[in-house]
Amino acid sequence: MEPTLVNNLAVKARCPDCGGAVSLFDFRDPSREFGYILIDGNHQFAAQTFGRIHWRLLRCSGCGRGGLAKIHDSGSPNALESFYPRALLAAALPPAVPEGIVREYREAELCASVEAWRAASALLRSTLEKALKANGYNKGALQAKIDEAAGDGVITAARRQKAHDDIRVLGNEVVHDDWRPVTEDEVQSALHYAQRVLEDLYDDRTAVEQVLRSKGRIT
Repeated sequence: MEPTLVNNLAVKARCPDCGGAVSLFDFRDPSREFGYILIDGNHQFAAQTFGRIHWRLLRCSGCGRGGLAKIHDSGSPNALESFYPRALLAAALPPAVPEGIVREYREAELCASVEAWRAASALLRSTLEKALKANGYNKGALQAKIDEAAGDGVITAARRQKAHDDIRVLGNEVVHDDWRPVTEDEVQSALHYAQRVLEDLYDDRTAVEQVLRSKGRIT
């Protein structure tokens, strides 16, 4: 969800320290306001004229993390331009996923939360390759690793195609090709299917390890 104003000065947004859960960031507690800077002067924002800008210090009502909002004011604050920190709802990953792979995926989520779409794409490609290597797919390029995992049946045929189209190709374009903008939709799809591949590999870990042993991928 996009951050939204509540009662003119508070903001409802996802909090990174609350796992991406939606929280109310308030501008005061029962004893005081947390602080603000006012910049006077008529200006345009979103095709409207405002008389001043509020920079407001806020606090998450759940965990206490600080936040900063830029609010355009024309008598009462009524237009939110930006809010920090931004966060995504953290995807549920199987407990058996190795810590380093989880951290790689979480860093991709962090990049996506601040709209660093290209960086997120590259990290998701890296997440996919690290996960396959951790399961014994060590030879050849990432394309071959994906195909071998699908051939062994540890990822589905549908997941194989999405891993190619939505994760590997996108990451390759970011890393190797000329610069181009990457869209939010592309990254959301890559996040979704990277999560699904990790579920294929680690949800029923005992069964996957039996397959990997039978194929000589792990000992």
